[in-house]
Amino acid sequence: MSRSAATAAAILSPWRDRTGRFSVLKAATFLALFVPGLANALEYALGLLGPRPIAALIQAMGLWAIRLLFASLAITPARQVLRAPQLVSVRRMIGLAAFAYASIHLFAFAADKMFDLAAVASEIVLRVYLAIGAVGLILLCALAAISTDGMIRRLGAPRWQALQRGIYAIALLATIHFFMQSKIDVTEPTVMAGLLLWLLGYRALLWYGGTRLVTARLSLIGLSFAAGLITAFGEAAYFGLFTRVDPMLVLQADMSLAAGFRPAWIVLAIALTAVACAFARDLGATFVTRRDGSSPH
Repeated sequence: MSRSAATAAAILSPWRDRTGRFSVLKAATFLALFVPGLANALEYALGLLGPRPIAALIQAMGLWAIRLLFASLAITPARQVLRAPQLVSVRRMIGLAAFAYASIHLFAFAADKMFDLAAVASEIVLRVYLAIGAVGLILLCALAAISTDGMIRRLGAPRWQALQRGIYAIALLATIHFFMQSKIDVTEPTVMAGLLLWLLGYRALLWYGGTRLVTARLSLIGLSFAAGLITAFGEAAYFGLFTRVDPMLVLQADMSLAAGFRPAWIVLAIALTAVACAFARDLGATFVTRRDGSSPH
């Protein structure tokens, strides 16, 4: 099969792996990526999105865009920590889905302005958080454009990988955009910021010490607690600077479960869940090895 034919086959049959065989992982991921969009489309058709359905759709599509963006960023840590190299096969699919949802987010915003492109452009220029989101979407579009096998060959793997690291800058812009437009309830944006800190910390450890360091359980546990603490102090600083709420009151709430699961605890729980999964996988692998080693030949 020629390269062009292989590329066409991959586009037309995203549920198949590079050998052409059916992949349960790719098929399940492909179907799951449609669920948020289809669910919101159904709610819109049935009039279940409230008095301002297009505004609700804008928010939902933007929310899923950033969630999927972070999911694509989590693939590298997940495949290394869990020793599951097959996960890399769905990273591009998830990234492209994030771009698709971000594009629908912009399309819905234009629809809310009755497709008055001058009004859309004016809003983006005059509102800082919209300008930040627009820059992030443009950069995401550029990365989507070079996500084909053909572009990887043209650019060369090292250059292509260097450009793809720009996804972290896009994630930062998306988090700031999310934070600024949330205004009142910044719980999920704060969680996203904390998870981005964890992902950046993981990348820093990977750069400094390689795979052995980032897959060491003590490194992951330390990184998890560091991300949780920085999230707590960052949230306190945000409220102190922008809402005039006493930062110490926010820290007290963050350090206690009396106020429920605050963003810092959610970040810590997500990070430690990843560590627990890694422990469970190692224990399972050890059990299988011992069982096979003790079996008669």
